[in-house]
Amino acid sequence: MLWRRRVEPFTRPLVYAWFRWRRGLTLGVRGVVTDAEGRVLLIEHTYVHGWHLPGGGVERGETAETAVIRELQEEAGVRVLGRPTLVSVHSNEPRHPGDHVLVYRVHAWEPCAASAQGEIHRVGWFAPDALPAEVTPGNRQRIAEVFHAADRDPMW
Repeated sequence: MLWRRRVEPFTRPLVYAWFRWRRGLTLGVRGVVTDAEGRVLLIEHTYVHGWHLPGGGVERGETAETAVIRELQEEAGVRVLGRPTLVSVHSNEPRHPGDHVLVYRVHAWEPCAASAQGEIHRVGWFAPDALPAEVTPGNRQRIAEVFHAADRDPMW
């Protein structure tokens, strides 16, 4: 499925145009999940480079909180117990005009079967102060904000 990474730069403008036509304003979510050792959960997609906090788009009729819970189960096999906490809100304007991303912190969870088919290449757990080089800048900044008290940047 890594062939998707090669075509993604060419299909991105079409996907973004479709989202803007259908929605005008888009909203995404990301979840910050840690294990018993304090490692943070990251995923690598089949269609785009880099390690990311798990998450995705909020669908019509869905709350952002419900979306992050759904995305964590689909992408990473994480069943959220209780309610996640909203940590921050960011504009993704430079990369995707009209897009905003909400970051949630998950405090309790249990493993379950991931239901995403062909979307996730790898799932990994990493110490917040020893992240792989391939963590994308926006995700790296969110991790620094959550774990190292870095100033919150309103831009993704």
